[in-house]
Amino acid sequence: MENFERLGSNLQKYVSQYGVPTGLTAASLGVLFFLKKFGILYQLFHKVDTNTKKHGGMLVADVLKAHNVKQVFCLAGGHISPILVSCEDIGVRVVDTRHEVTAVFAADAVARMSGTVGVAAVTAGPGCTNTITAVKNAQMAESPVLLIGGAAATLLKNRGALQDIDQMSLFKPLCKFCASVTRVRDIVPTLRKALHAAQSGTPGPVFVEFPIDVLYPYSLVKKEVGIKEQGPTSLGQKVVNWYLGNHLANLFAGAWQIRDTSPIPLDIPQASQSQIQKCQELISRAKKPVVLVGSQATLPPTPVEDFRKALETLGVPCFLGGMSRGLLGRRSEIQARQRRRDALKEADLVILAGAVCDFRLSYGRVLSRKSKIVCVNRDKTQLLKNSDMFWKPTLAVQSDVASFITSVVSGLKGYKCDPEWVSLLRSRDQEKEEANLAKCEEVTDVHLNPLKVLHTLEDVLSDDAVLVADGGDFVATAAYVLRPRGPLRWLDPGAFGTLGVGGGFALGAKLCRPESDVWIIYGDGSLGYSLIEFDTYTRHKTPILALVGNDASWQQIAREQVPMFGSAVSCQLAFCDYEASAEGLGGKGMRLDRTNEDEIEKVLRSAVEESRKGKSVLINTLIGKTNFRDGSLSV
Repeated sequence: MENFERLGSNLQKYVSQYGVPTGLTAASLGVLFFLKKFGILYQLFHKVDTNTKKHGGMLVADVLKAHNVKQVFCLAGGHISPILVSCEDIGVRVVDTRHEVTAVFAADAVARMSGTVGVAAVTAGPGCTNTITAVKNAQMAESPVLLIGGAAATLLKNRGALQDIDQMSLFKPLCKFCASVTRVRDIVPTLRKALHAAQSGTPGPVFVEFPIDVLYPYSLVKKEVGIKEQGPTSLGQKVVNWYLGNHLANLFAGAWQIRDTSPIPLDIPQASQSQIQKCQELISRAKKPVVLVGSQATLPPTPVEDFRKALETLGVPCFLGGMSRGLLGRRSEIQARQRRRDALKEADLVILAGAVCDFRLSYGRVLSRKSKIVCVNRDKTQLLKNSDMFWKPTLAVQSDVASFITSVVSGLKGYKCDPEWVSLLRSRDQEKEEANLAKCEEVTDVHLNPLKVLHTLEDVLSDDAVLVADGGDFVATAAYVLRPRGPLRWLDPGAFGTLGVGGGFALGAKLCRPESDVWIIYGDGSLGYSLIEFDTYTRHKTPILALVGNDASWQQIAREQVPMFGSAVSCQLAFCDYEASAEGLGGKGMRLDRTNEDEIEKVLRSAVEESRKGKSVLINTLIGKTNFRDGSLSV
């Protein structure tokens, strides 16, 4: 009875919007329940325009444009054609890739670099399932990505339609928000909620499914529904026609009523004044403080340049990880790059500014029990990860990282970090980097020394270059050598350790920074995932530079598998002519090996020139093996 009364109350509120009397009997409410269930009640007050050529894809495009979405990444599919055509019509760029996973990786890169939501649209069924890895990567990297998926028509759900699967069950564990839009009038409010959810709190991916009949024009949907226009002769046919006609009317009722498409204000956690003050007190007492900065520190609303200035004003040594690489520029007096474990053992205060105690920090075991620990993160689970086992926070703050740190610094008047502590960490960096540089001259078993190639690239990189990391051993080596030139100029997969991000990340980065040189640092293994996207770069005139470390192996795995088990099974590749593939896809191919070892810099600079002329370039760099990363593990 209580549920019935609640239902009646809701129905009364519903009909009262349209001036219908609310003093209704139980029998009347029963009738209203039937009318509402079948959408008839809504139809009574919102007539269907059967002559319009408008369609749901237009509404999707309108919402995206209102949210400052500049491009939609996709792979063509009949389920989503109305969305793509409408985006093109109103100036939202449509960028089609050769694999759906690339489309989502590209959207992820745009989200990270632009401070807005990255958007990808794919067709139903396998189009959606092909994106799963990239969606999971976005979830773990905390990137606000909107995935739009096509779906079978609402009437044909679970009836064996083409590419009809339960997509919602696939994406619910991966996304902050999932919805299936089953009426045209719900397109705008649903998309606004999805875009709001993607950016609020801890950012992450969201998924909205659009059955095909929600996106196409009324006349076409009516034709496909199968209503018999000639008068039915049987009662059964009359019932079927009534049901189909009512379903169609409910689908389109109120479709073109004007609705607000603007962004909903975001919900972003902020620290309390007492938390800010407590952190200021801890810093003011510290003799050997250190800050570990994670990707989350680069999120809006605080501009990365403001956050950078705050860290420089604070003057505390910083270790940068993930998207925060490059935050302090190429060379900074307060950035520490080497021997992080030693610094953490000696520090009396450690600030985890978006850094998480997962495998990257040995689950917190690298932190000294003698240190005061301040952790700041938007996500409570990440904030306190493994604190029940290996470490304990002195102050845990669920807040936007950059906003918190800038507020802390603004109240620390006259604070200055101990110059001897800063000097000690700098000297360790210098010592380690000199040792790495000496290794450049070692002769490898075959081909080129990868360290020599990477150090040469470091000298060639322009001041606005963007670096995309996609690989294992070669890329891990590059992370020690290459210095991102500024904030938001380094892209790696993040905590998921995903291979295959390169093609999509570079595409998104080039669209965000069209004047910059965008380099993908590839392993030859990871290149196989997205080499075909050189065709995409050619078609969309987005020239990319790819440096491939070709050691003919999955070297990161072989490093431990061979010594441990005495077998290189599944780890061996070949010294393929990858540069020829790039040529075939419309790019420019170059090769580096021992025959032109004295021309490494010349080849790299030539590649940059070709890229600036509009050609994507792949430099197939044959490398040998070194002991630089001996002892490193892949798990």
